[in-house]
Amino acid sequence: MINTSLFAISVVSLSHLSVLAAPPVIRVGALFPKAHGKESYSELVFRYAVHRLNRDKSLLPETTLIYDIEYVSQYDSFQTVQKVCSLVRTGVQALFSPTDYVLSTHINSICDALDIPDIGRSPQDFSINVHPSQQYVNHAFVDVIRYLNWTKFGILYEKEYGIVNLHQLSRSVQAEVHIRQVSRAAYLSVLNEFKNKEIHNIIIDTNSAGISILLKNILQQQMNEYKYHYLFTSFDLETFDLEDFKYNFVNITAFRLVDVGDVAVKEILKDIETYGRHIYQRNDTNEHLRKKTIETEPALMFDSVYVFAIGLQTLEQSHTLYLSNLTCDDETPWNGGLSLINYINAVEWKGLTGPIQFKEGQRVEFKLDLIKLKQHSIVKVGEWTPQDHLNITEPSLFFEAGSMNVTLVVITILETPYVMMHYEKNYTGNERFYGFCVDILERISHEVGFDYILDLVPDRKYGAKDPETGQWNGMVAQLMKYKADLAVGSMTITYARESVIDFTKPFMNLGISILFKVPTQEPTRLFSFMNPLAIEIWIYVLAAYLMVSLSIYIVGKLSPIEWRTTHPCDLDNITLSNQFSLADSFWFTIGTLMQQACDVYPRAMSTRIISSIWGFFSLIIVASYTANLAAFLTTERMINPIENAEDLASQTEISYGTLESGSTMTFFRDSMIETYKKMWRSMDNKRPSAFTTTYEDGINRVNQGNYAFLMESTMLDYIVQRKCNLTQIGGLLDTKGYGIATPKGSPWRDKMSLAILELQEKGDIQMLYDKWWKNTEETCTRKSTSKQSKANALGLESIGGIFVVLIAGVTVAMIVAFFEFWIHFRQQTKAMPSPIVEKATCQSLTDGGQVDHNWIYMPPLRSVWIEMFEELRFAFWCTNKRHRPELSRFCSECHIKQTQIHITNNDTDQKLNK
Repeated sequence: MINTSLFAISVVSLSHLSVLAAPPVIRVGALFPKAHGKESYSELVFRYAVHRLNRDKSLLPETTLIYDIEYVSQYDSFQTVQKVCSLVRTGVQALFSPTDYVLSTHINSICDALDIPDIGRSPQDFSINVHPSQQYVNHAFVDVIRYLNWTKFGILYEKEYGIVNLHQLSRSVQAEVHIRQVSRAAYLSVLNEFKNKEIHNIIIDTNSAGISILLKNILQQQMNEYKYHYLFTSFDLETFDLEDFKYNFVNITAFRLVDVGDVAVKEILKDIETYGRHIYQRNDTNEHLRKKTIETEPALMFDSVYVFAIGLQTLEQSHTLYLSNLTCDDETPWNGGLSLINYINAVEWKGLTGPIQFKEGQRVEFKLDLIKLKQHSIVKVGEWTPQDHLNITEPSLFFEAGSMNVTLVVITILETPYVMMHYEKNYTGNERFYGFCVDILERISHEVGFDYILDLVPDRKYGAKDPETGQWNGMVAQLMKYKADLAVGSMTITYARESVIDFTKPFMNLGISILFKVPTQEPTRLFSFMNPLAIEIWIYVLAAYLMVSLSIYIVGKLSPIEWRTTHPCDLDNITLSNQFSLADSFWFTIGTLMQQACDVYPRAMSTRIISSIWGFFSLIIVASYTANLAAFLTTERMINPIENAEDLASQTEISYGTLESGSTMTFFRDSMIETYKKMWRSMDNKRPSAFTTTYEDGINRVNQGNYAFLMESTMLDYIVQRKCNLTQIGGLLDTKGYGIATPKGSPWRDKMSLAILELQEKGDIQMLYDKWWKNTEETCTRKSTSKQSKANALGLESIGGIFVVLIAGVTVAMIVAFFEFWIHFRQQTKAMPSPIVEKATCQSLTDGGQVDHNWIYMPPLRSVWIEMFEELRFAFWCTNKRHRPELSRFCSECHIKQTQIHITNNDTDQKLNK
């Protein structure tokens, strides 16, 4: 806004005018604000305007203007009124009011009562106002808002100041309007509020004196980017310091009254500078003159003096101007004042602020140039007049995001999936490239507003510094030489690179990790069921079993309680027996271990203590075995030769390396961690085999086996998603990020950083990541390792040993049964009579007489196999019989002749069958 000055100009005639002639001397006076020891620029222009009129007699040939100047305080209206009345008592006939709202109101009331012309330079009401009418200015800003199609905007205004009528403006547009009254201390909070509410279109209707603070607050809030549009109501935009805004493509628009490109304006400005140096004998007349610009208020001051002079000239051609002494006390109006006001009101002239014409004291003829901040300069994009309204001459400069006519050179490097290339002939230009980074670049260019030409870096390298020569290569070198504007790809932000180029905010976070071939699965052993316990535990359990069995046997023999009589009813033959024989002791111990019932129970305290301790021992062993068995049988165990970077550094069988001239190589080369230093020495000694020129070469070497590739985790994740035979070993060795690189001091860095943050907050980057990393059509299927997944079904290879043990146990039992049968057979054979012919005689005496009969018994010669066969046949055929016949062991050919013996005893017959 215009730097408001408080001044008033009085025109006083010191002698009576002759008929049809102006007085030879006319006094003019001015009120200016206290400048604290330095004259204001408006005062200098006022002095120059009077000097120019007196020097150029073409306008007032018979009249000389002189002036009185008074200085007033903005906050002391009483003193201002006193000084105005003092000027009136000296004979003032006209007054140029200050721009301050409060002071101008008081001054205008005095001038209106005395009919003294009150010429103003601000939107307030005056008898004559050279400032454009506020009503028309309102229309101008409404037309701009409608042209820009603002549907939501905010207004910052200061109390008792403003060029536009806010209520009229808000009612004239169909939009969501947020109006905030501000002071210099409240700029930051209101801007922050607008930013949080995503109000990107803002009208600034504040005093020009605080504009510099407001601009700093805009920078502090980072609201100086393409999506923000500021419409300043001040006509002095060209005098503001917009250096920090020129390269951010922020939209700043305003009107101006003074066309500094006009030849006549340039001549006047040059003449003012010469006059100032001559009067004050110094070269620092005003900084705006050195910039060849002028603020609106001094320009209006110049036009005010000339408008008064032209009105006075017109008056002297037709009327006689009678002067009288005026005072504020009697409030007697000046008879000639109304005539002078009417003639001034009829002035038509072109001054520094363009064409001037009045209607009822308000300026209705003017031309407002619509100007806009463009890169490097402020340019005119249209104009507004009360007759023709808004006329846009450069509509292309009012661009939407993404349509800006700026083309950047972008270099990249091929790296799947960040940047890939179509090699078909029907793809040309930027269409050749596709991938994750290409999609991000496309969205950022649309948000920031630029076009780009994408091409590959010549040496196909990201960029690393040669420690010997100090020279950079790859994309870093291209940016340092300003051969490219941007570098896009999987380019890591590092300290060394940041010292020579700039980076945006990271669009992806990552770290270094190890790519390795999936280790072979541990082969399933037949006796996997023994894995839950170590081999030494099994040996200890066996030893404990033997020890406890023998202990029970010995203690059972020593304890008298364990001895019991075999036939307690046979008192003649008392026989003691002990249930804990050696075999029974072992059977009792194994039964307890297997948690099986047994028909042997300890009776003595000593044997019960051993049994209890053995039971507790068995409980713990069996529970531990059972709990651990599931994990061993359902979990696939891999043989990992390395688990982390320390394992990799401490071995020599597996070679490892990384990408040549990449950030990973720089990390190991410059690291101060002993493990990483050791790894770098190993890789450096194996040059060039340890390094690869591309990621594809490293991946191929990993597939061949016995090689670990150190690479960034995002690229590793992409490879692992598609190659199930590869895996990540360990965690991240460091933490870093990918960013878009720019040359040092590039104006594009901050804009793209904000665009990246916006894309991250909206989730666009995550969606692109899922698109290129987790495409189900390309990813392979891995076995789920989540807790919710079902356990793998056990195969015969996992628990087949149980069946082997079962078969072996049955086989051993059959062998033992055979030996038991054989031993029993041998014992029975020894107990039988010898196999020779024997003669037996049976004589029985009865009452009825004597019977004699002789027979011969010949036992058969049968082998053990025949006996076993007979036993098996009996087992299969006679399974329902609980007892077998005693003579079933003999063949059918063997029989005993039977003799019936009749014994008569007491007339009782008995028939004996033998």
